[in-house]
Amino acid sequence: MIDRELWGPLADRYGTVRPRKMLALDGGGIRGVLTLSILAAIEKQLGQRLCDYFDYIAGTSTGAIIAAGLAKGMSVDDLIGFYRENGPGMFQRTRFLARLNSLYGNGALEQQLKVVFGADTDLKPGGLKSLLLVVTRNATTDSPWPISNNPAARYNALHRDDCNLCIPLWQLVRASTAAPIFFPPEVIRLDPNDESKAFVFVDGGLTPYNNPAFLLYRFATDPAYRLEWPRGERELLLVSVGTGAAATAGATADDATQNMLATGITVPTALMYGSLVDQDINCRAVGRCTYGDLIDSELLDMVPRQGPDEGSRKERLARPLVPLEEDLGRSFLYSRYNIDLSGAGLAKLGCADVDPGLAQKMDRATEEHIELLLRIGGCAAAQVNVGQHFGRFAPAS
Repeated sequence: MIDRELWGPLADRYGTVRPRKMLALDGGGIRGVLTLSILAAIEKQLGQRLCDYFDYIAGTSTGAIIAAGLAKGMSVDDLIGFYRENGPGMFQRTRFLARLNSLYGNGALEQQLKVVFGADTDLKPGGLKSLLLVVTRNATTDSPWPISNNPAARYNALHRDDCNLCIPLWQLVRASTAAPIFFPPEVIRLDPNDESKAFVFVDGGLTPYNNPAFLLYRFATDPAYRLEWPRGERELLLVSVGTGAAATAGATADDATQNMLATGITVPTALMYGSLVDQDINCRAVGRCTYGDLIDSELLDMVPRQGPDEGSRKERLARPLVPLEEDLGRSFLYSRYNIDLSGAGLAKLGCADVDPGLAQKMDRATEEHIELLLRIGGCAAAQVNVGQHFGRFAPAS
């Protein structure tokens, strides 16, 4: 049982032990529009607002904007409208000298976040309709700082001078989206009377949790975070949505050495992509994957299938799935939706006319580009099948 006074308006929803559903949203700049296209299909098939269906929503960077909007009660269409209206303004170039610090200013994004979330809305119970987890990176302490609105969490106690629940929602989201080079950092003063509690925050995508799915699972179940939701395929559903991905070709055997500039440019992207995939694999290994792209030729998609794991890749993928009615003892059900933005992936979606390099850009936010991403996302949304992928968590037809 929970402390009803502590949980306030959320007490009725979270006061009983019952199966729980979780949603995790990747970072990826303006490609969050692709995430929204997938979420639109999920919302339509569920027939209800995502904040009413999902009990805990997590997001990193652009995923934090979407997660916070959903947790506040916005529909997916509302958020698509937000990106359409404000996307171009988010990426306004700074003046030339200021560009030595960041390419884009934070004023337009900050102002719109205040308008949408409310300048005075914080993480205390009553401000949001579901649990929310936002991933940031504390540059001052050089560490990931995931922050939730769980009223029972250790650093959310209202008697603390540095209570996390007092952070304005807009500022927390702004911190999670403060990608170095692109945007200025965000300074948050956790205790206005203690300068040692003033920290510089940057984009949560610079942590291992640009894909926050496995982190969300830990926050929901590990005793340290004071929720301790029961584990099990019949107890937890975790849905993870990406912002699109594509492998980047590197050095070849006949020209194996790259110069320092080329290496320096590719290393951050390679590390972020590797962390994203690793979080996905963790979820598929600990949870029971019901849907997801292929990981590689050895792991395939990690969806449990019947019979011996022998034969060619095609033969292995053709084996019938283990029915979801058969409990395999995994810690949760897991579905991963993403979009292959390579040339081959786009062609498969019926978007062969789209330049892969253009589709992969994270800071191109013109009206035309946003509509292009919505077109790609609309084609990719066909992968969503709540009835098949969510198992017993799918609404009764």
